[in-house]
Amino acid sequence: MSTLTLSGVAASFGARPLFAGLDLIVAPGDVTALVGPNGSGKTTLMRIIAGLHSPDAGIVRLSPPDSVVGFLPQSLPTESETILDYARRRTGVGDATRAFESATRALAAQETAAEDRYSRALDRWLHLGGADLDVRLAEVLAPVGLPVALVRPLGSLSGGQAARASLASILVSQYDVLLLDEPTNNLDADGLAAMTNFVRGSPAPVLIASHDRAFLDDVATAVVELDLAQQHVAHYAGGWSAYREAKALARRQATQAYERYDAELSDLIEQARRKTEWAAHGRAKAAKLGPHMQLEKKFREDRARKMDQRAARVRKSADRLDEVDQPRKEWELRFEINEAAPSADIVVTLENVVVRRGGFTLGPVNLQVTRGDRIAVSGPNGSGKSTLLDVILGRLEPASGRLSWGTRVSIGVLDQERSEVAGEGALIEVVHAALGGTDEAQTRTLLAKFALGADHIGRPCSSLSLGERTRASLAILQGRAVNVVILDEPTNHLDVEAIEQLQAALEGFKGTLLVVTHDRRLVEALGLTAVWQLSAEQPAGVRVEPR
Repeated sequence: MSTLTLSGVAASFGARPLFAGLDLIVAPGDVTALVGPNGSGKTTLMRIIAGLHSPDAGIVRLSPPDSVVGFLPQSLPTESETILDYARRRTGVGDATRAFESATRALAAQETAAEDRYSRALDRWLHLGGADLDVRLAEVLAPVGLPVALVRPLGSLSGGQAARASLASILVSQYDVLLLDEPTNNLDADGLAAMTNFVRGSPAPVLIASHDRAFLDDVATAVVELDLAQQHVAHYAGGWSAYREAKALARRQATQAYERYDAELSDLIEQARRKTEWAAHGRAKAAKLGPHMQLEKKFREDRARKMDQRAARVRKSADRLDEVDQPRKEWELRFEINEAAPSADIVVTLENVVVRRGGFTLGPVNLQVTRGDRIAVSGPNGSGKSTLLDVILGRLEPASGRLSWGTRVSIGVLDQERSEVAGEGALIEVVHAALGGTDEAQTRTLLAKFALGADHIGRPCSSLSLGERTRASLAILQGRAVNVVILDEPTNHLDVEAIEQLQAALEGFKGTLLVVTHDRRLVEALGLTAVWQLSAEQPAGVRVEPR
């Protein structure tokens, strides 16, 4: 069994410090959740542990020292990469295989120290499960809902199916220490259950960065928070809910302690001010007394001097108070939906619509959305949820049937690919063009509210992180007046604070809502009027479940 230990680890991004003095022990059976806003250094920390990035300070230790660390990032497959090649890359077997083959050639050529090199390469290849990876992967694919050939190119899969391929690569990994970066993105309920069972049953130390609150409640034994604003690392026991409760309690206690300190300090300062004023008033009266009133003048001056002494003692008491810092007001994403005038009663109607995408068929579908409906589109990965939204949005033509929109409909969209914020155009230019009527100064102000400032707006959209592109897409949504909102996996790539702001905005939205999401907490909060349940059978159909 392996143990991961970090001592005094620090890291920065360019000239900007991310965290410092980070101490952490992750032992066998521990599942530590790594939380913090986007850009706080979660992925950087994982890269440091995996040996892909050097820390500014501190030590990373593995016990035993030859333990193998597996870092499974948010890795998008290439279009031509097969499921097997993808799994080989993600599990480390691909690199281990190449090292083993190279060592085999060196041994055959009788190179110096070839036997030791061959032995180490063979041990690593076997340790990572290279000998039977293809067998184990084939056994895993069907249970995770991806019964396809190992040589199937990932570019031919839907986003949800690609998520299942990622899940399969995690399930067949055989690392001694496992680092998972957003492992639940795009996973359906069955995929989430499989991931949850895997993490719970893993004997290896596990470090997870995830925005899925319910998932963290299910698996985490501890939480480490990277507080970028205050350059502070905090440790909490338990899952997400325990962390939030403990953090809220600590903040309440800190606020109360500051309020007590501030009230006591203010009272002492006021006492000193009053005593100083009384002393000045007494000296002023003494100064007005004539020469025949020397006794009273001396009495008043003595009393004023004593009052000054009392004021000085009170000020010293104020200076001796143990200073309590005011809790920092943290930056929060303030997301709001700018509501347009109501649409017509009928928003959109699908009549006998059939859609074909490659070998996939959806329909015939008969659906209607009326004003004020709040609908979740649900179903297993690959059942056509994103395809259905693409048809509704006019991005995909139906093979047959009729789709018609009602009048006075103003649509706000957040698609899974965040396609409005893509390409080589500068962020400010892309967002400005998407908003149309705003001037550039208003666009800059809007982006700044989403923590996209001077360092971001001139960069090509393609150079932004997925979290930054998601925030920019939300900025576009907020900058428009809409009465229909269509969202496809809106919580992907957002930190939890931003997800909670999005959730609050959607809860207060009075218009029509159509959403695809696997975030269980979000679904519970939306007050749904119906669920469109898609099946995985071919041709896929849609069953409407009223709520």
